[in-house]
Amino acid sequence: MSDEKVQKKLKEGWIKSWMMIEALAVTQGAAKSALENHVRKMGNENNTIIAKRDFKKIEKVNKPFPAIKTAYSSVVELELLTKDYDKLVYLVLNYAPSAIEVLEPKKISMDAGEAQGILNSLAELMHRFVGMTRGAIMVDAK
Repeated sequence: MSDEKVQKKLKEGWIKSWMMIEALAVTQGAAKSALENHVRKMGNENNTIIAKRDFKKIEKVNKPFPAIKTAYSSVVELELLTKDYDKLVYLVLNYAPSAIEVLEPKKISMDAGEAQGILNSLAELMHRFVGMTRGAIMVDAK
């Protein structure tokens, strides 16, 4: 995407971010294709534009986990634009970047409805995790 188009979106209020995402797999091909598919899916999200993508060289990793002798790490650095902060939070929750930096604007403000939407997204994620485990959130009764 051209710098001119990026600047136009920023003037319209979009948010520019940098993300790094890593995929780890037992073969180089699986690591490469998994990450490429993940980025393609992210790029197809509404109100999301991937302006730049930089796939790094795939690296061999010894003993990434106790039961895995060797794996391959594939990393991509992205610059992306999202229409609002709610969409950026959604991408972080659903695409699990290893790191993220908001590049522009320097200050983000939102109305209560957008803040509420973000909190509901976080609550939904917590309930999904709980559903995969005990089915209830443990509370401290002290």
